[in-house]
This record gives sequence, C-alpha cells and structure tokens, in this order.
Amino acid sequence: MSTRNITLIVIAALILLVGGCGCNGYNSLVKLDEGVSKAWNNVQSDYQRRADLIPNLVNTVKGEANFEQTTLENVIKARASATQIKVDAKDLTPEKLQQFQASQGQLSQALGRLLVVSENYPNLRANEAFRGLQAQLEGTENRIKVSRNDFNSAVADYNIKARSFPMNILAGITGFKTKEGFKADAGSEKAPEVKF
Repeated sequence: MSTRNITLIVIAALILLVGGCGCNGYNSLVKLDEGVSKAWNNVQSDYQRRADLIPNLVNTVKGEANFEQTTLENVIKARASATQIKVDAKDLTPEKLQQFQASQGQLSQALGRLLVVSENYPNLRANEAFRGLQAQLEGTENRIKVSRNDFNSAVADYNIKARSFPMNILAGITGFKTKEGFKADAGSEKAPEVKF
C-alpha cells in the first residue's frame, strides 16, 4: 500500500470518527432540549390546573354573602393576568420566564390572601365544597413545586451538556443556547414574621 492510500484511509477514519461523535453529540442535545420542553409543558399544565380551579373557588366563596368583594376581585384579576402570559418552550428567554413567574407569583399572593381572609368566615370554612377546593388547590400547589423542580433539573442537565467541552463548540455551531430555570421569588430568603 502506498503512503497516499494510507493517508486517505486515516483521513476517512478521522472524518467518520469526528462525524459520528458530532452526530451523537447533536442527538443528545436534541434529546435534552426536548426533555426541557416536556418539563416546561408539565409546569404549564400544573399552572393551568390551578387557574381552572380558581373560578370554582371564587364561586363557592361568593356564596358567603358578606365576604370581602375586593379580595375576590383581586383573585379574578390576578388569574386573568396569569393566564394571559404564554411562554413557548422553544423560546424560554430569562425575561419571558421572569415575566411568567412574576404573574404566577401575583396569583399565588392573591390566593393566599383569599385563604387567610376566609378564616374569618366560619360558615365558609364549614362549607364542604370550599374545603374540597382548598384541598385540591393545596395539592395543585405541591404539583407545581414538583414540576418546577423537574423543569430545573431538565434545564441543568441540558446546560451541563451544552456548556461542556467539546460539546459547547457543537452547541454554538448548531444554535443550542443555555436555558434559564426557575429562581426563588425576590425576598423569599427572609422568613415571614409571625406575631400572636
């Protein structure tokens, strides 16, 4: 065999090796990116479940004739605002994620106020429908927490792969950018003060 043939065989083998590694790396980035999209869809599904429960909760509370109307109006406004924010899994920019998280945080605060104020109404607390909805809402909040944690794990796995050498070169060439996960709300590091 001539030196030229050996050189061509070595070059072809290197091209096949690099091409195979590149294809494998690209496919793993696609798989992780789809995992992030799936986790995001689960987060949105759980938030949607919460939004779907709110009208039932509000209608049940309205049955209490002297219930504070402004509290109900704030919950309805916060729900409307939260359901208007839509973020596509393929376009998870930090700004859009922060906007989504802020609107959901406002809804959480409004619901919290509604549940605190409802403690002052013994007829409402004794209402079986209200208790059932309250339990479903608490369960949904737990689902949201789990979904957000799963989303953050999927984002971390993706970001590790996309930022690791030499995959970061392939990711940069093929347009795979790092993604942002959920962060704690501002001020959540301070424990709430409870006074009796």
